[in-house]
Order: sequence, then structure tokens, then C-alpha cells
Amino acid sequence: MANYRIVFARSAERDLHTLPRIVQQRAMQSIDALATAPRPTGVKKIVGTADLWRIRVGDYRIIYRIDDRERLIDVTHIRHRKDVYA
Repeated sequence: MANYRIVFARSAERDLHTLPRIVQQRAMQSIDALATAPRPTGVKKIVGTADLWRIRVGDYRIIYRIDDRERLIDVTHIRHRKDVYA
């Protein structure tokens, strides 16, 4: 199975750089793993949206879109769980 390409929205890049260093490392490991498994164990579809998914990294959430046709993962947000859904 071919890998997915991962792209970051500007907001996700900003979010990533504001996180503590250890959380950045864990988030990047999880995001890199999405290239081979875009729907890993524990992934949840966000209710009320057509195409947004989320994975947990401690108290943080990585929100992303999956485009199976283009084999693309678009990371839109990486935020604390209390802020990500607002």
C-alpha cells in the first residue's frame, strides 16, 4: 500500500511550534505514522463534520482531513483538548 503525503495548514504549523518540546516530538511521531495508517487504532471521526478526524496525543488533539483519492493527509490543528473544539 502506498504512503499518504502529509501537509500542514499554517495554523497547524503555528500550533505545533507553540507546544512544549516533548509534546512536539510525540505529535510528530503520531503524524508521521499517519502516512502509512491514516485511520490508526483510537482515531475518531469528529461528529458534525464531513471529513475531519482526530487522534489523541496526551491532552492534545491532532485534527486532520484524509483525501484517499489524492492519498493526502491535511493536518489542520494541533491543540489542547480544551481549545481544539471551540
